[in-house]
Amino acid sequence: MRRTKRLPLEDLSPFLWVEPKRAVGLVPTVLNWPAIFGNNHPVEIEVGCGKGLFILNAALTCPNVNFFGIEIVRKYQLYTATRIAIRKLTNVRMACADARFLMRDRVPPASVQAIHVYYPDPWWKKRHHKRRVFTSEFVDSCIKALRPGGLFHLATDVEEYFGVMKELCGPRPELRELPPPQPSSVSHDMDYLTNFERKARQQGQPVFRALFEKTKT
Repeated sequence: MRRTKRLPLEDLSPFLWVEPKRAVGLVPTVLNWPAIFGNNHPVEIEVGCGKGLFILNAALTCPNVNFFGIEIVRKYQLYTATRIAIRKLTNVRMACADARFLMRDRVPPASVQAIHVYYPDPWWKKRHHKRRVFTSEFVDSCIKALRPGGLFHLATDVEEYFGVMKELCGPRPELRELPPPQPSSVSHDMDYLTNFERKARQQGQPVFRALFEKTKT
């Protein structure tokens, strides 16, 4: 597959969300979705976009949904933004940020119709587990962000990490587990959920999925 050449920043700027500067000690302002996207369409968030396969395909498939991608690695944020800009997908904004803090501090309560967390870095060594994005506090932030009936999509190819994710979500009274969507057969190299899923499925490795709905009570 030919590598996408990154576009210059001036071409990417319409597709990027940049953290506003604020004085030390001030509380961060929450995101204003209509101001960011220029419309009132429903919003979905992807945490950890990587090279952007999911958010690209989702934005193409659902032009009347706004997608906000959070990626902590700057080069991947810009790589994904390039893929979006080439296709002129105005329903995507990419942020370079730590999702744990952005979700906690900036996402308005009950403002998001779905959150997608696919193949988060497992941080294998026990002493590095504190760096994992998927913590009890992160789940609290996601529950707060989801509107009633909103969906929380999870997938990983690491069984141990999947157990942690289920353990953190399962007992929450605000979340109801639903049958996860099953992967469809693929017809081309872009026809996967993410690049990590493509690698796992091509190598015959198991993929673990879960889906939760925020209850209306």
